[in-house]
Amino acid sequence: MNFIRLSTVAKREIQRFLRIPIQTLISPWISATLYILVFGVIIGSRIDFLENIDYIDFVFPGILMLQLIAGAFGQSSTSLYFQRWTKVIEEMLTSPLSYTEMIFGYIIGAIFRAFAVCAGIYVVALLFTDATPAHIGLFFFYVLIVAIIFSLLGLIVGLWAEKMEHLTILQTFIITPLMYVGGVFNSIDMLPENVQWLVRLNPFFYIVDGLRYSMIGYSESPLFLGAIFLITLATLLFAIVWVLFHRGWRLRA
Repeated sequence: MNFIRLSTVAKREIQRFLRIPIQTLISPWISATLYILVFGVIIGSRIDFLENIDYIDFVFPGILMLQLIAGAFGQSSTSLYFQRWTKVIEEMLTSPLSYTEMIFGYIIGAIFRAFAVCAGIYVVALLFTDATPAHIGLFFFYVLIVAIIFSLLGLIVGLWAEKMEHLTILQTFIITPLMYVGGVFNSIDMLPENVQWLVRLNPFFYIVDGLRYSMIGYSESPLFLGAIFLITLATLLFAIVWVLFHRGWRLRA
């Protein structure tokens, strides 16, 4: 892997989202602020929640994860789609860039956007609660691995999409609904016992629960198994994306 070629692709991806900050950064910051105010402060102050845990501290990791996923997924999917649409991708395919360098360039751009979104939201959260992570190493692990996973999913959608509305199908009909029922706003113990097993089949439950543990030290799932699952998923998705690039699926005319 050539560092100069990789950094060139990554720099282009970072500059891309920095050119439209209202859409890529300010919008998720405002959205997260509204979530924090409504669910964390206004409603949360009236909820008698778990012992020694304020409701705003419980929901904040899920709110952070919602915007992190949207940022990483949106960055890679829209970037690749528009490069296919404008034929810019053809120049990359004829350049000395390897498929691995291309993919990692997209991933790095998505990670930077996800971290920028998280940093802004974190600053906002400090105005309302003590958001200091209980386990700083785990916090960065979950932010990083989730950004990688959804940047790779974004690349798959960016390859598959034939028109703009296709870019939002996965996020609208799968990612967002599963996130909302994955323990963002409620503890699994608040649900009837006969439906709790359904939540445990939801992969987003382990993503939110892992980040929540890293921030407030509270968990409802086996963290080690969840981490292994996320690492395995990221590896599998990378392999799938590499094969699709290698075969030129939706890339070459």
